[in-house]
Amino acid sequence: MRLPLLLALQFALGTACAATIAQDAAQHGDIEVRVSLDPAEQSGNASATVRIHARREVVWSLITSCPESVALVPGLVTCDVLETAPDGSWQRIRHVMNYSWFVPKVTYEIRAAYDPPTRVSIERVSGDLRILRGSWVLNSDGDDTVAHYTVDLAPGFWVPQWIVRSALRHDLPKMLRALRSRAEAAQRQNP
Repeated sequence: MRLPLLLALQFALGTACAATIAQDAAQHGDIEVRVSLDPAEQSGNASATVRIHARREVVWSLITSCPESVALVPGLVTCDVLETAPDGSWQRIRHVMNYSWFVPKVTYEIRAAYDPPTRVSIERVSGDLRILRGSWVLNSDGDDTVAHYTVDLAPGFWVPQWIVRSALRHDLPKMLRALRSRAEAAQRQNP
């Protein structure tokens, strides 16, 4: 099964302060996160970059796996592949996020287009989100992979500020560190 690993920012683009995010990224020193919000702070875009000491194909297998996505993405509780192109170039996928008991579950479908092992493009098809577009781009750099993730998001409903701050300050870097950890462990097992 394939599934882009992208939804740690599900609720992330609402009301957090970009300066705080940059400060947190600098504290961690290993993940670059940038966020741009609309004036009402209820939609925007984000990008994040992480260096992973593993081959690109190893990272690819993780970011396109439903079971891995559920294990790595905070709040993602269901991942179902609904349809796959005969040549495997795209999939229609259903996600259910249960981020907190304060926020209702969010269900949506995305279309993921695959250009292995370098790019995954994601576009909302239907569901509770108004806008969801994103991508993963994987670049080889010697023995490492530089994974770059971008997302444009408009939930279409009000999101509590504390959830947004938590997602941006903790969950996105946490997801990227978990991806790096799993990829590097897999690389060690299959050099």
